[in-house]
Amino acid sequence: MGFLRKSENSNYDLLSAYSWYTPGVTGLFALLGLLIAGALLGNVATMLAIKLLGQEAGTEYATLISYPLMFIPPMIWAHNKSISNRFMSEPGYAIDSRHFSPFKGWVLALMCILVTLAGSLAMDPIGLAMPEMPAWLEEALNQMTQGNFILNFICVSIMAPFFEEWLCRGMVLRGLLNYSRIGSEQRGMHPATAIVISALFFAFIHLNPWQAIPAFLMGVVFGYVYYKTGSLKLTMLMHFTNNTFALILGQSELGEVESFYELMPKGLYIVTILTAILLIVLFFNSLRKIQNESRQGNCKVLPVEDEIQA
Repeated sequence: MGFLRKSENSNYDLLSAYSWYTPGVTGLFALLGLLIAGALLGNVATMLAIKLLGQEAGTEYATLISYPLMFIPPMIWAHNKSISNRFMSEPGYAIDSRHFSPFKGWVLALMCILVTLAGSLAMDPIGLAMPEMPAWLEEALNQMTQGNFILNFICVSIMAPFFEEWLCRGMVLRGLLNYSRIGSEQRGMHPATAIVISALFFAFIHLNPWQAIPAFLMGVVFGYVYYKTGSLKLTMLMHFTNNTFALILGQSELGEVESFYELMPKGLYIVTILTAILLIVLFFNSLRKIQNESRQGNCKVLPVEDEIQA
């Protein structure tokens, strides 16, 4: 089974080797613990980079190494668990599926991009309501959006959507929706509960409330998209859109502006926020047209027998 495998419906199942591991609550904490261990490993890599390259260059390039290192322990763990489970009687659940009907894929992708931008606008008042960010945190976040554009684009727009969506939607949410419940024929937990928990997990790994609160709200949106479509590609696209939008703003003259409120008259600002919220509501309502394969959503079921023969 390859890293990218073409299935019979011409969809590429990203990271399909993980399809037979559906972690429940215990597995969620195992993944979190391994992520923390990976973060420690990344910190060691950062210190080595600074020692070898010097303070300025080491700090600038360290994230390219330390960030993906953070995900290596949970990825190895999940990969090994999936390989073991594949030869048992449990089915697999594709980490990336393609349940788009009645929408065409490009239409749904465009809708996801637009609603992500609307979400960024809709959450602007949250930033206004939050207390002032500590100087050290503000400086660290500014380095992610206002430093070297190429390096930041790789880290913020490429690596973050890939690794975080693999973990938070592909493993955590898919697992909570489909794990085997001991003593019950029903799988997983209630979809709304699973989406909220996965969004809380997504918020927690951001480690500060100024990022965690928006991450939770966007995590709910990403989670519902994944629940209805089974598509990790779409949530990666949404994550990419959100992060790249922030990166472009940070690189522009608007980088020093803390809120869109500073750029608009009060009336126009209110209308803009309400319009963004309306777009999100309409988007959620549109996704209801996608029929669920089961109560647990639209992650494609991979029967053990078929996969072994393939």
